[in-house]
Amino acid sequence: MPLRFDLLGPLSVVRDGRTVDLGSMKQRLVLACLLFRPCEAVSAERLVAALWGDQPPASANANIRTYIRGLRRALHDGADDEPRIVTTHGGYLLRVEPDERDLDRFDAAAARGRAALTNGDPERAEAALAAALALWRGQALAELPLAPQLSRWVEQLAERRLLAEEDHAEAKLALGAPAEAIPRLRALLDRYPLRQRAWMHLMSALYASGDVAGALAAFRQVRRVLAEETGMDPGPELTRLHDDILHHRRHPNGWSVTDDRGVRAVARVRPAQLPFGPPGFVGRELELTRLDAAVDDRADGPTTVVISAICGMAGIGKSALALHWAHRVADRFPDGQLHVNLRGYDGGEVVAPADALLGFLEALGVPLARIPSSLDARIGLYRSLLASREMLIVLDNARDAEQVRPLLPGTGRSVVIVTSREQLHSLVTAEGARLLALDVLTATESTHLLRSRIGGDRLDVEPDAVADMIEASGRLPLALSIVAARVATRPTFTLEAIAAELRPPEARLEVLADGDVRRVFSWSYRALSPVAARLFRLIGLHPGPELTSAAAAALLGCPTPAVGPVLKELTRLHLLTEHLIDRYACHDLLRSYAAELTQGADQSAERHDARHRLYDHYLHSAYPAARLVQPQWTPITPVPALPDVIHLPMADQDAALDWFSTERGVLLRVIRQAATTGFEAYAWQLAWALTTFLAPRGLWHDQLAAQQTALAAAECLGDLNAQATASRLLGRAAARLGQHDTAGDHLQRAIKLYERLDDEDGLAQTLHNYTEHCFVLGRVDEALIHGHEALRLYRRTGNRAGEGRALNAVGYIHAVRGDHLQAIVDCTAALNQQRLIDDRNGQAATLDSLGFAYQGLGDQARAVSCYEQSVELFRASADRYHQAETLVRLGEAQAAMGQAEAAAHAWRLAAAIYDDLGDPTVDEARRRLAELGQAAAGRKST
Repeated sequence: MPLRFDLLGPLSVVRDGRTVDLGSMKQRLVLACLLFRPCEAVSAERLVAALWGDQPPASANANIRTYIRGLRRALHDGADDEPRIVTTHGGYLLRVEPDERDLDRFDAAAARGRAALTNGDPERAEAALAAALALWRGQALAELPLAPQLSRWVEQLAERRLLAEEDHAEAKLALGAPAEAIPRLRALLDRYPLRQRAWMHLMSALYASGDVAGALAAFRQVRRVLAEETGMDPGPELTRLHDDILHHRRHPNGWSVTDDRGVRAVARVRPAQLPFGPPGFVGRELELTRLDAAVDDRADGPTTVVISAICGMAGIGKSALALHWAHRVADRFPDGQLHVNLRGYDGGEVVAPADALLGFLEALGVPLARIPSSLDARIGLYRSLLASREMLIVLDNARDAEQVRPLLPGTGRSVVIVTSREQLHSLVTAEGARLLALDVLTATESTHLLRSRIGGDRLDVEPDAVADMIEASGRLPLALSIVAARVATRPTFTLEAIAAELRPPEARLEVLADGDVRRVFSWSYRALSPVAARLFRLIGLHPGPELTSAAAAALLGCPTPAVGPVLKELTRLHLLTEHLIDRYACHDLLRSYAAELTQGADQSAERHDARHRLYDHYLHSAYPAARLVQPQWTPITPVPALPDVIHLPMADQDAALDWFSTERGVLLRVIRQAATTGFEAYAWQLAWALTTFLAPRGLWHDQLAAQQTALAAAECLGDLNAQATASRLLGRAAARLGQHDTAGDHLQRAIKLYERLDDEDGLAQTLHNYTEHCFVLGRVDEALIHGHEALRLYRRTGNRAGEGRALNAVGYIHAVRGDHLQAIVDCTAALNQQRLIDDRNGQAATLDSLGFAYQGLGDQARAVSCYEQSVELFRASADRYHQAETLVRLGEAQAAMGQAEAAAHAWRLAAAIYDDLGDPTVDEARRRLAELGQAAAGRKST
């Protein structure tokens, strides 16, 4: 059976003509809150705030549940199986059918009356408006002790009642019944003397009744009230009405003879303050539809102000959505648009409501000299100007509801859109704002975002992994962008591998981004807690381009968990940007500003200690990773690790490779910075560790730069062993880049240094590299001599990995000289040695040499078998450069066997790797593919 909920007076509920007992005062307040948002979930937190404000009892939630049970019993209808109040995930929801609330019936009747007025039907307008006003039985929710949020809502309802009263008076005047309007207008103005529209109706009614003196006296009264209360003169329409009465330019019904009823001659300024719209906006179709629907709902009545609040974390696109939508619907607001950036979270000076109103009033054409000084007076003038306008108002980047509330129109057909990182619950509760929380995208939009960044082919192959990535990222736009970036920078990784990285909850960190102005940074810096301010200063010592929470903890000298809240504080104030998961970046100006803060003479010790911890963190994370990546390399002895500094553990080779891939750019900068800040030992040892990753990938330019810095640092230290190591690795990089003279010089210098140091193992490594150098230059006999000497030294020092590789080098040279059988003997011995010590990268190189030897003997099948094993081992050890080399030779053998399709496949793979590495050898692979295609075309033509 239907219920009748009456709010426009003392709260009551009626069923079948009988009043329902609603219980205690607190229980009635709970019902009032639910009636404010009918058919929407109201959280227990909001109910607690409405009942007890900031001082709820410990039993508040339990009490709320008790009141809900009481209301359910009171509202229960035996004929209805479903309870009126249901518990949802978001709180409690009261089911209200259409027209059960007297407020809804009032709004509908008032809307019908205003529509009739607009259509020139004053009789129907008067009847509808009278019916609407008759629903009021006093102040809304009278006799209830209202909390501030409910009080503001009641004030809003009172404003709607006053507007209906003014519309009713206008209908009475249009019907020729001015005397009937006068008593209600006087009663209204006794309580609300600043309402200029009501004064206009009263003056018109008095004039139409023949009381010209009374009409002029009313004008004098309103002019005095406005001057005393606001410091303002009457508005232009009221002034013109007074002038018309003085000169008898009014019809008997009170209307001006020049305005043709509702036509107004007052010129209006049409502001157009929307900033440039975001380019390339995609998605958010549901939110855009909801925003459109909010505008369409203005049809409920010409005085309905629609408020939409777009909330969510930083970087989720609140402002982008607001501006995109605002530009899309701007033409639906004939009186223009207002926009203000309230700077609630810019870390600088928040825009005060009074200042925002000043800008709005100026935009609306109010001369500066006539803008009141007090906030309340500005609010009154602002709302009066907007009462009869249709405007779009964008309040961007609001800090809280209190900053927004003075900027809301009191009535009219305007639309307000607010963006904020806060939830603005009180704005939703008190002003009826419609909340759009942008905490997630739809699954469809998430897929579209990934597809636009990655490409559809990879997504289509692994739909389950795509679904997992979307779910793991929580469908958060920036998190999805981060996932897309990780996928795009790891083209050889499966999507499942990346999805696995994202599944642990600790991988789903909050992503924030904002701020790039030095002044803003300085204001934010002053607002930081002491520990956050210290970390901000120390970040200026980090070379960039980004750092992790572990690196930040090293700078600060604290455990990683302790730095998490500090990093969040910095990102909240836009002093850091978490642009990837656990990767924080600074704007260049911010980094410069932070570095300046550490330059005081009294901070010298702090700078030194922070850098020491930072370099220690990177070295003692990189060194174990290097041992996993290249276990066959002769290790160096790193400087002792500092106690209590975070060193990242590496679970396996894949984890080490991923870490190097992520940190490569950072490590290159750290190497350069350490060499110039008095930490030369860290510089050359970090360069050695990084080279274990760079060399197998053919990143020769990076290796060259790192080892040039390492050599300079070693020379500064006077460390001959470090100089020899850097010279050897520098020579190898130069050789790969075709800088053969430079390569020879550095390798010869390394040989002399190792001889001086009596380091036979280092000498063997260098002779091994020099063997390759001589071979490339065509000095094959000399290369063979150096290869045998390297083999001898490796055997003397017991370096079995080196012995295997030297045997392979000697065998390969024999193959090149045409002695394929001897090559097979040497390489087979090398392969057996490498299998004993599980040197898989060495096995890959030796199998490549064996393939070359068998190919020379004309045994293409065995050559292909060796090459295929080599390719797989190179791939498994992430040695992409040598994998590509072997793929080229595999293609040659397959082509010789007449397997053109297989050869083409191998060469395409090689070309893709060379192209990815930026190696010019890609041209040779493409040439072979082109020749193969031409040969195939020739066969078809014959």
